[in-house]
Amino acid sequence: MNRLSATGVAGAILVALFLLSSPVQAAQLLMFHEEGCPWCQAWEHQIGTIYDKTDEAKVLPLTRLDVHEDLPADLELKSPVNFTPTFVVIQDNKEVGRIPGYPGDEFFWFLLAELIEKIPE
Repeated sequence: MNRLSATGVAGAILVALFLLSSPVQAAQLLMFHEEGCPWCQAWEHQIGTIYDKTDEAKVLPLTRLDVHEDLPADLELKSPVNFTPTFVVIQDNKEVGRIPGYPGDEFFWFLLAELIEKIPE
């Protein structure tokens, strides 16, 4: 084996070990939205632009879903999403809780903190 391929194998092993040792993020924040939703636009303007930089995003990475699209087959919601935006906290593809609508930035952060507390260890 030449030096270049030995280095490549060693690098691949290190990457694999890193990926195997990284914690899996089981909790997630789903945002159900739809085109033309003024409350979705308000959330995007006030929070969406900074969310990924927050401590909350480290606990609950955000995934945006169009309310009119099919849900992933393994996602277990407690009830259907009837209006937008609706924010659903899931862990292991099961709903932990939700925030229906957008109550403004301060109340959103407060409600999100309450949902984070409900996430099982």
